[in-house]
Amino acid sequence: MKLDFRSSLPGLWAVLLLTPLVHADDKFTQSVDEAIASGVNFLIADQNPNGSWGSAHQTKGLNIYAPVPGAHDAFRVAVTAMAISALCDSGLAETEGPSRESLKKGEVYLIENLPKVRRASADAIYNVWTHAYGIQALVDLYERTGDKEKRKLLVDLINGQINRLERYESVDGGWGYYDFRVGAARPSSSSISFTTATCLVAMWEAREIEGVSLPQPVIDRAIAAINRQRKSDHSYLYGEYLNARPLYGINRPAGSLGRTQACNFALRLWGDETITDAIVSDWLKRLEDRNGWLDIGRKRPVPHEAWFAVAGYFFYYGHYYAARGISLLPAEERPASRKQVAEIVLDLQEKDGSWWDFPFYSYHQPYGTSFAVMTLARCRENDLSF
Repeated sequence: MKLDFRSSLPGLWAVLLLTPLVHADDKFTQSVDEAIASGVNFLIADQNPNGSWGSAHQTKGLNIYAPVPGAHDAFRVAVTAMAISALCDSGLAETEGPSRESLKKGEVYLIENLPKVRRASADAIYNVWTHAYGIQALVDLYERTGDKEKRKLLVDLINGQINRLERYESVDGGWGYYDFRVGAARPSSSSISFTTATCLVAMWEAREIEGVSLPQPVIDRAIAAINRQRKSDHSYLYGEYLNARPLYGINRPAGSLGRTQACNFALRLWGDETITDAIVSDWLKRLEDRNGWLDIGRKRPVPHEAWFAVAGYFFYYGHYYAARGISLLPAEERPASRKQVAEIVLDLQEKDGSWWDFPFYSYHQPYGTSFAVMTLARCRENDLSF
């Protein structure tokens, strides 16, 4: 019998072409899972005996302004909240083992210390970051338990943090983390676009929990503050105090690359239909194509010393909210974007399993690692979360 190989070519080509793709996808998934596991192992090893993460002990010649003790209380509790969310997102704390034990220790510390965090001084309001990431961690913990008493406790804590955000709202609407104007009880600080976006995302996460009370006027003013800082190309001013300098480097697309992801995501979550799929997709593509603008600032010790005034701490923050924004896209567009974001993060993992982008006392490795783990968890193939 004479064989006609031409008739079998389509089938052969299908096998040859599809098999490597399947293997590539499997390898990518394995790489993501391994990186997450390595990052979680770092967090477990780096946790303080009292259950927290980070400290003020590791200093350098140039340190961020941090009035003691309040600034470091805010930093440490915020980073602890982020590490808790990372452990929850990783999926590795679902069974008994080191990850779950680490999560339990962190939870005890957070519940005890989060309500104590206040404004450090008249001009340093770093606590707004603590309230935002504290809310996210409390929501994660709420979703992990069915115990009614514990849920009631967590709801009370969430409402307490929302109350703090209401108390420290800028007179302009939204939130800033410095008040160099007056230092008034109601901060006279300029609204900062990405700080405001961070707080809005946190409150959105808590919106459906029974018993949580959200102050809609505060939310509306925050949305308005971000929109006042939004430019026609969907780059965002660093802060509203720069509204007369829209072409200043940090306010241009390369300078806005890290915070645009968070601002677009926050506005879209709260129902802004002008943040279309096309805009989300476009800025994800920009993040890939122009990643060097963020990367060139990574690990530099001086804030805003890189081109377009990019600071190192924009890096993992920007990629985290980019990964969250992918969930806004149609399902068929998500895999490519997830792989794009994940590959950037995977390539930068340190030998000890951590990630970091800005030398910051000893908070930088746990916060960078937490951002990276939360980012990669949302880049998994079947991830459906925001």
